[in-house]
Amino acid sequence: MAIDDARFDQLAERTLGALVSALDLEDGVEAELSMGVLTISFDAGGPPFVVNSHRAARQIWMAADRTAWHFDPDDDGARWLASKPPRDELRDALSAALSRRLARPVTLG
Repeated sequence: MAIDDARFDQLAERTLGALVSALDLEDGVEAELSMGVLTISFDAGGPPFVVNSHRAARQIWMAADRTAWHFDPDDDGARWLASKPPRDELRDALSAALSRRLARPVTLG
């Protein structure tokens, strides 16, 4: 999907804001969003997860537990899909990473 900078910023900001709202409901994590960078810290310690908008690539990038993903917006901007197979959706990939780290099921709606 070819989008301009303004549309990308709008979609990325909306997505990152929704992730913060969902993470605020989870025990054991603290989410902080600043200038397009979402940092997820853990009460039990360990390295944080980072989810950020990357305007130059028009992607959202995620780094969690020594793994990195790049997500592209779908045609209507409602979902962000991994750029490489198996093309996981951003919320699903983050939920799975959080579930592994927290050793309990996490589903970010």
